[in-house]
Amino acid sequence: MSGNVFGKAFQVMTFGESHGPYIGLVIDGIKPNLPIDISEIQQELNRRRPGQSEIVTSRQEKDKVEIISGIFEGKTTGMPICMLIRNEDQKPSDYKKLKQVFRPGHAGFSFLKKYGIFDYRGGGRASGRETASRVAAGAVAKQFLQKRGVNIIGYTRQVDGIKAERTDLSVIDKNSIRAPDIDAAKKMEEKIRQIKYEGDSVGGLVEILVKNCPAGLGEPVFHKLEADLAGALMSIGAVKGFEIGSGFNCATQKGSEHNDEFYLDKQTGKVKTKTNNSGGVLGGISNGADLIMRIAVKPSSSIGKKQKTVDFEGKKANVEVKGRHDPCICPRIVPVAEAMVALVILDHLLMQEKLTDNTESESIQSKIETIETQLLLLLAQRVNLSKKRTINFHKEGDNVDKQNLKSMAEELGFKPDALKKLRRLIQQQITEA
Repeated sequence: MSGNVFGKAFQVMTFGESHGPYIGLVIDGIKPNLPIDISEIQQELNRRRPGQSEIVTSRQEKDKVEIISGIFEGKTTGMPICMLIRNEDQKPSDYKKLKQVFRPGHAGFSFLKKYGIFDYRGGGRASGRETASRVAAGAVAKQFLQKRGVNIIGYTRQVDGIKAERTDLSVIDKNSIRAPDIDAAKKMEEKIRQIKYEGDSVGGLVEILVKNCPAGLGEPVFHKLEADLAGALMSIGAVKGFEIGSGFNCATQKGSEHNDEFYLDKQTGKVKTKTNNSGGVLGGISNGADLIMRIAVKPSSSIGKKQKTVDFEGKKANVEVKGRHDPCICPRIVPVAEAMVALVILDHLLMQEKLTDNTESESIQSKIETIETQLLLLLAQRVNLSKKRTINFHKEGDNVDKQNLKSMAEELGFKPDALKKLRRLIQQQITEA
């Protein structure tokens, strides 16, 4: 397997490299006639786009999405959706001196071992540039989820040792760090500027919140919801850790502390939990509470400081990475993380809807078969009773009874001659017997 396809019911394939002409994606598994707002896709790409502020890479990419297929007059056609994003601000000359050396923290060595070839220009497929395709796909998923009332919000919880103590979702897009705490955001920004001046980089924590996630998503064993979320988020190049709910803190808690007690919310009539240490998932399946998860984002591997390494022949070498790189990846990874969570949630939601539809269909079929069995038994009983009577079948009952039955049949929506057809069927069974 190439590992370029994500999802089951909602499938996404991404392609392209950092310094190729395009990056892009194909989405398959979407029903026709669903409205898609292309401007919202572009808006999500703008959130991830480089060159937004002094604390991110200065590479200037418009990241303008081009719809190639699958969307016509603002609606899905049912065909695969193909999108392209052009790479416009490439500088391969920045990497020529690095062509024959292994850059610390980069994928060049492992790619070379696996494929026997590696695109050294900006990391090729291993570059964070590929995440733009994820964001475009996630933007489509987000639109479908929002119509179902599901909202996904990501933010920077921590940079280096500076942590956002407050969670004010209204200020996330009002600071360049995308932190939910304005005071902490200022300290984070100052820290990143200092690190950038030193030619170094820092990591941090990004938190993702899913509000109004429906209960019942996920599988009990191999495709637990948190397992698929972990896999999706850990597939982002710079992510080195994942936790949900209480996460690694659960190792220091007692069962009585970690268990989320249930109660009945009298206002909504729904069963809820007093705490959310589970992060909204129990037994691999969402329980209706908000999902809350965090990812550990490593410091960018591309730094200006001199580092020791070896070349392809194993000879000692020094390397200084030139070019335009993020001193902290957290602000730009927020929309990428949101996108991957959206893809997982929508994929599980579509699978659950299919399961529910199948179960409902099977239930209806079972009820139909039960009713048909009862009808046959009643019909057989009616035939046996008529056989026991000595009077002519067509003269059974008086006109009043016949009129009452006819009126009842009409009230139930049957055609006027339905009763006559039923009587003929009964008479035929008596005659043939």
